[in-house]
Amino acid sequence: MCNVCIYFMRLLADVSAVIQELVMRLQIHRKLNKHTGCVNTVGFNAAGDTLISGSDDQRVMLWDWDTGAVKMQFHSGHGDNVFQARFMPYTNDRTIVTCAADGEVRVAKIQDGRDVLTSLLGDHDGRAHKLALEPGSPYIFYSCGEDGHVQHFDLRTDTATELFICRKFVAKSGHSSHVHLNAITIDPRNPNLLAVAGNNSYARVYDIRKCKSGGSSDFAQPSDCYCPPHLIGNKNVGITGLAFSHQSELLVSYNDENIYLFPKNGGLGPDPKSSVKIGGGEGSNSTVFASGEDVDRPAPQVYVGHRNCETVKGVTFIGPNHEYVASGSDCGRLFIWRKRDGKFLRAMEGDECIVNCIEPHPHAMTIASSGIDNDVKLWTPSAVERARVVNVEELKPRKRKAKLWQFALPEELVWHVLASRRRQPAAGEDSSEDLEDNTELLSLVLRAANRDNLSDESDEDEKTSDGSGE
Repeated sequence: MCNVCIYFMRLLADVSAVIQELVMRLQIHRKLNKHTGCVNTVGFNAAGDTLISGSDDQRVMLWDWDTGAVKMQFHSGHGDNVFQARFMPYTNDRTIVTCAADGEVRVAKIQDGRDVLTSLLGDHDGRAHKLALEPGSPYIFYSCGEDGHVQHFDLRTDTATELFICRKFVAKSGHSSHVHLNAITIDPRNPNLLAVAGNNSYARVYDIRKCKSGGSSDFAQPSDCYCPPHLIGNKNVGITGLAFSHQSELLVSYNDENIYLFPKNGGLGPDPKSSVKIGGGEGSNSTVFASGEDVDRPAPQVYVGHRNCETVKGVTFIGPNHEYVASGSDCGRLFIWRKRDGKFLRAMEGDECIVNCIEPHPHAMTIASSGIDNDVKLWTPSAVERARVVNVEELKPRKRKAKLWQFALPEELVWHVLASRRRQPAAGEDSSEDLEDNTELLSLVLRAANRDNLSDESDEDEKTSDGSGE
């Protein structure tokens, strides 16, 4: 091997060691605490100096994340929880697109006087969880919803075009229902490739050039499908998060299962029903499929340890070359693994309840996280001591405070609400049954609130492991 090659290999090894050192020194830098509901989306602008967040309070906030100051906030125009908010590229951070639980897709445009004009672009019949922005385009983006529809938006015309309907593969009965979509992402190296996934075991990749408008299932055929061999055809799992790496690898997070990384071109083909595994020994890369094809297809890399059962969690890469994989968890921690071999590195204490979102800074080893708590956590590699690498098996269960009854319910307010909602009895109609039902409901609410308050007080005296190895 030549001396130049040896030099660059050593240099790359040194850089990799430095990056991992930064990962092992991540700690909370600041909490951004202005929202009054769960924070469902966080993201950085291209410059990295502004963070955007959206919440159940239907507001969008722009932060100077380093100082914690709110640069701007506005009502999104949505009538329900904001699920995603993103800056459009090359718009000087003045054009923001959002989607929400009301199914709407909206655009917000910041004016010179700092007024914000919001308008409806399109909607889904069901919740709209995610958006995918075309890399480098200030105009083009896509949405997906629980109605199975994928829509194309062009801000030059402010129009929505139905691109296709994502359907499950045809059953023996000939019926094919749509997939309730949770996630959508674009391959940064090939923006013509769009991946979607939801309440189905397959992540589907579509070539946008082959999709026509109108949403007809006749031409909404994926170009490739991805699924771990043991989950093929499994009707009990679904997918909550997707991400493409800089190398066009596809990262897939399953609910009640693990996270998997598929290499480029490592899918099952456009029709996985004809690619059901019928041969190939355990640990072997060579697999014989129903079609009779003997395929040398490597198994996906797996990342284990977190829990993804209760909410729709995203998944992402961190590091300048996407060297690490990160996800939230039902236990309220942030999990980080080394991408190349799945080695578990960190489980950092995040929310009291659940961490759903992790977003990397575009230039620095800084990440933002959010979830069921009402704040955003910013993490920087500022810890004095390096965290200890632990095994997943070493993590102790983490006691969580119940979110449902985290605040007291004023008795007079509850009575007022019940009274205002009580129907007016018709002439001669006896309303005693309604009053009795409402009284029982009030009693249940107050007992539950009191029980949770007592539980929270007892929790204050209990020490739990932080599981971070710090």
